[in-house]
Amino acid sequence: MFVHPQFNPIALQIGPVAIRWYGLMYLIAFVMVMVLGRVRIRQGLTPLSVRDLDDLVFFGMLGTILGGRLGYVLFYQFDHYLHAPLDAFKVWQGGMSFHGGLLGVILAMAWFARSRRFTFFQVSDLVAPLVPLGLAAGRFGNFINGELWGRTTTVPWGMVFPESGSNEPRHPSELYEMGLEGLLLFAVMWWFSSKKRPTGAISGLFLIGYGLARFAVEFTREPDSFLGLLALGLSMGQWLSLPMILAGAIILGLALRRGPISGPSGAEATSGKSSGA
Repeated sequence: MFVHPQFNPIALQIGPVAIRWYGLMYLIAFVMVMVLGRVRIRQGLTPLSVRDLDDLVFFGMLGTILGGRLGYVLFYQFDHYLHAPLDAFKVWQGGMSFHGGLLGVILAMAWFARSRRFTFFQVSDLVAPLVPLGLAAGRFGNFINGELWGRTTTVPWGMVFPESGSNEPRHPSELYEMGLEGLLLFAVMWWFSSKKRPTGAISGLFLIGYGLARFAVEFTREPDSFLGLLALGLSMGQWLSLPMILAGAIILGLALRRGPISGPSGAEATSGKSSGA
């Protein structure tokens, strides 16, 4: 049995300015997206340019933060924020939803694709393989903060999280998510996207992969105290993952039925060119 190390959540403080580990993980995530995105562009696996990528990352950051916060408000504590709407702006108190952030990024990508005359899946096929390492960084940030701990367990690697108010060992579910949603999914996505695929296939596989990983890990993660388990004994995270898996299967199936398409990353040869190219 182990005890959570109780890291200081502040990585660096200069006078009144404090840089928290969790915020630093977000920064690392976006830096990795930019670095890995440039690798894919150099490999000719996408019709987007480096300038397109830089602009896309900016709008993706807005979508992640705004969507993640709004998703948490709507999916997890709607009643609380309905009676205290100003609390929704207190982001320093925590509370972000991956599924909300995903919706925010989808809207950002849809707007970006339309404005630059790309198809939506040309954009999302570039982004999908870049996301998992960012997710891994975010989950490590959760672990540093000692939050989102797992359910009680008797496994030898169980860990006591003092923040839980209990001395019972729990699954370090943040590390499970880091491994499955992050490192393993990245390996699968990077391998699958290393060759030209029909447009949409990469995006579909990401939705399936993340949805399955999140659904599985949720069995070891302690449900939110204000929600508990929902219908059929599933958590909110699991119910939100099921539509992802279904949508991913449909997108991947339709893409594979179309078969190989010429152009970078399966992009149609007749697709529009970016104004930033």
